[in-house]
Amino acid sequence: MFDYLKNLFGIGKRKELLVDAIRRGAYIIDVRTPQEYKMGHIQQAVNIPLDQIRKNSAKIRKMDKPVITCCQTGSRSGRARSILRKQGIPEVINGRGWISLRELIKKA
Repeated sequence: MFDYLKNLFGIGKRKELLVDAIRRGAYIIDVRTPQEYKMGHIQQAVNIPLDQIRKNSAKIRKMDKPVITCCQTGSRSGRARSILRKQGIPEVINGRGWISLRELIKKA
């Protein structure tokens, strides 16, 4: 029953996409403020605050890698994902909260 609910709401699929992207060397972008980032972050994540995502989209596109966005809870990273997709970056995944994403990276 739980597997059915996970598949129904895309929970398992999202996790699979994240693990695959991580294994392929995804570019991880933490969209929190510099102050939040300094308080703790994923080691390989780059801090590009949400209000600077659009102006950095060309640089991000040149990375030619899957992109994972993260923040505190997933709200800002979801907006960053939408912005990047509209800027023509095809493979962007909302990693949601950075702490849970960090744990997933450790297991990947």
